[in-house]
Amino acid sequence: MSWIQITVKLHLTDDKYAEKVAQALDSYGAISTTFMDNEDDPVFEPELNKIELWPNTNVISLFENDVDAEQIIDNLKQYLAVTVLDYQIEVLEDQDWVRAWMDQFHPMKFGEKLWICPSNQTVDEADAVVVDLDPGLAFGTGTHPTTRMCLQYLDALALTGQLQDKVVIDYGCGSGILAIAAIKLGAREAYCVDIDPQAIEATLSNAANNGVKDKIKTYLVDDFAKLDVKSDITLANILAGPLVELEPTLANLTRSQGLIALSGILDIKEAEIINSYQKDFNILAVDHDEEWIRVTGIKK
Repeated sequence: MSWIQITVKLHLTDDKYAEKVAQALDSYGAISTTFMDNEDDPVFEPELNKIELWPNTNVISLFENDVDAEQIIDNLKQYLAVTVLDYQIEVLEDQDWVRAWMDQFHPMKFGEKLWICPSNQTVDEADAVVVDLDPGLAFGTGTHPTTRMCLQYLDALALTGQLQDKVVIDYGCGSGILAIAAIKLGAREAYCVDIDPQAIEATLSNAANNGVKDKIKTYLVDDFAKLDVKSDITLANILAGPLVELEPTLANLTRSQGLIALSGILDIKEAEIINSYQKDFNILAVDHDEEWIRVTGIKK
């Protein structure tokens, strides 16, 4: 079976206009509709609970193959009260979509021996420490610079023995990738904390797939706040704004002389993060990857 894909290309429009286009296409029978950036314009740190799109956005809708695509475009023009619309109509042949998606991902190495590997592939390296991880609902597959820097940090700690038999807190755990990597590299146990129930679900699933579920404890933020837990190593790959607000919390969770690694931070936010954390931590290093940084320190 084939499918009809209609892509409407919006230029220098606001979020509400893109959402209006998407709602119209849905009403015309779209099976699914997604937004995609068509100019490689990053969206950094949107406000909490706010959808923020790009100024140049593609609205992509998928329809069954018996629709009249040109009629849908005509209807959309009338609805938007425009005579000209930048659009593309394509016929997509059916395929194994899951396999096609998975084929985009390949084993990735972080540091000396840590690998993140999709379940349909293998790592051929004798001393490799492999985290099996497929892309899913929660953020964190190792492809983003912020996650990459955290994984490299953990690999370096393992090489020097600083991770061995330690308690780790992964605050804002997403897929659980950092906690699982820490366990596989020698940590004793990891507490995974997030505001999103899907992140907790993804973390538990990934921990089970990696055989470390017995060493991973998962909590929503409010439930975790009721515990009295101290970490040897605290990891927080979030965003600069929340990290500033969380400084008292993360400082309290980290035992004296414990380590902290902060990421998800744009380089323009470096001074803000350091100013917030240097009262409780001695800053050890600031590392850069593209426009992102990782700040590491030790608890005073």
